[in-house]
Amino acid sequence: MNRRLFLLTITCVLLVQSNSLAQSQDLRKYEVGIEFSSLEREAFGQHQMEAGVGARFTFNFNRMIAFETAGYFYPDKCNFCRNAGNVSQVLAGAKVGKRFEKWGIFGKARPGVVSFSRGEFNPIIISPFVPVEVQMERSNHFALDLGGVLEFYPTDRIVTRFDAGDTLIHFGRRTINGVGFNFDTGQFFPIPITTPARTTHNFQFTAGVGFRF
Repeated sequence: MNRRLFLLTITCVLLVQSNSLAQSQDLRKYEVGIEFSSLEREAFGQHQMEAGVGARFTFNFNRMIAFETAGYFYPDKCNFCRNAGNVSQVLAGAKVGKRFEKWGIFGKARPGVVSFSRGEFNPIIISPFVPVEVQMERSNHFALDLGGVLEFYPTDRIVTRFDAGDTLIHFGRRTINGVGFNFDTGQFFPIPITTPARTTHNFQFTAGVGFRF
């Protein structure tokens, strides 16, 4: 009796392992996608949404865990935003969740970098008697994309995907030279201004289509 029970147990284990292996083999490992994205950014006294486009590459370790990297570009050169210019974004991280036959739901955590083309505002005094020249330079900041992913699989090779979540952007502490004017001497002079480190929360939504191979 014990021998029969042992053989039955071994048979069930082998069947489960065989089924899991078959499912893992059926899943295509690579995905490339084209995505449209909207990212919230700071304007003075308010927030506004920027529209952009990007691409994604995903490697599926198995049906639950994947590694992916994505890049997005938002072309609008906002001149009245707290960090001016257009925005570019590069992210890479993990996607973990549950995949069913025709759809899947996942959580994601993707650290990366957000870059503002005119994020650095640097007033420069050419000489004490010459008006101030302003330089606008690119600034790069650490970002973390946290959120959820909903996928649909109309065919074996096609993935339609919707992402929603919070993109945290960390701005480090920095000191710039402000500008003062001495009315007695008629000269400009620098005034150090320090802004503390801060982290912003920015809603990001992405929709796209991918191809598995």
